[in-house]
Amino acid sequence: MAKIGIFGGSFNPPHEGHILAVKEFRQQLGLDQVLVIPAGDPPHKTLTDNSPTSMQRLEMTRLAVRDLCNVRVLDIEICRPGRSYTADTIEILRESYPEDELYLLMGTDMFYSFGSWYQPERITKEVTIAVAHRDLDSAAKLEACAASLRQELGARIAFVENHYLPHSSTSVRAMIPFQCGDLYLAPQVLDYIRAQGLYYAGRDLRGLPFEELCRVSLSLHKPKRVNHVKGCSDTAAALAQHYGADVEEARRAGILHDITKALNATEQLQLCEKYAMILDNFEQEHPKLLHAKTGAVIAQQVFGESEAVCQAIKWHTTGRDQMSLLDKIVYLADYMEPNRDLEGIEELRNLTWTDLDAALMMGLRMSIRHVSSHGAKVDPHSAAALRFLQERK
Repeated sequence: MAKIGIFGGSFNPPHEGHILAVKEFRQQLGLDQVLVIPAGDPPHKTLTDNSPTSMQRLEMTRLAVRDLCNVRVLDIEICRPGRSYTADTIEILRESYPEDELYLLMGTDMFYSFGSWYQPERITKEVTIAVAHRDLDSAAKLEACAASLRQELGARIAFVENHYLPHSSTSVRAMIPFQCGDLYLAPQVLDYIRAQGLYYAGRDLRGLPFEELCRVSLSLHKPKRVNHVKGCSDTAAALAQHYGADVEEARRAGILHDITKALNATEQLQLCEKYAMILDNFEQEHPKLLHAKTGAVIAQQVFGESEAVCQAIKWHTTGRDQMSLLDKIVYLADYMEPNRDLEGIEELRNLTWTDLDAALMMGLRMSIRHVSSHGAKVDPHSAAALRFLQERK
């Protein structure tokens, strides 16, 4: 009786995190074979506008694992019409492997949502769920989820502690047009992406018309951030119209202000290295706050935006002394766009339309209080911005 691992996903694109997971599952579970199965129409997510076709994802996945022993890529979900439900796939595989022990391989995010999958009882009847986790993950949360699945579905569960590459497919897709794809993708996969022109690889994105800029840039975000970015852009344009600033620049700064927000701290630092960005001591100690600075560089280097737009993006989180009108507009638009729900936000919104500097001081005070209440250091640029405005008043 063989031990067979089943590793599914959209693989949009297949990156080094996927490869490491396959290797570690295979080793730690003693798997005789791993079946890698790209989804055709994944039920748990909507593929982004810049996604390749299902056959291109299949080919990239084959290229990604071609050098791994005892790993096969199957096209059963790509070729099957309709939604790619795991329950259907498992039953098909059980017919092919009637006597073998099947393991469904997944990470913690998928594990926590497993109870909401389509007909999970059909899955747990046939497989052991193997969950890759890190020592940083909450053992209590993992065990609580496992206990619930065992009780409700009779699930068999194996935990596998593994090394972890914290790359999401969203961040990898963004890093390709940011010219850092070689850090996350096997060379043969990156060559295919470039040859096919996928994920905007090799495309000149400078000076795009606004509608095209929206389509491209929004596809590089996690879905939950899209409404905020659109709200910021619309609010910045309205404020620019109200205060006599350049509406087009405000709109473009708003749509790009969070362009690198999907990247984690490690990826932010890699962007800084790629573009030879010099960091001060505060930035080196707080890399999670770098998205404004890296966003400004990407706006300039990749999208070819004006100096005014890039400066507004650079200071939209912290502010600075002697902010330009556009700087102030983008800072406040980010803070009070319609999707924001913060204490005191309605007062800030009302003040923004009557006294921009007074609203800016209020926003800076709110931000400084919030940071201080969590025991974190206040960015010196925020303190300088508030001090400058107070002295002018």
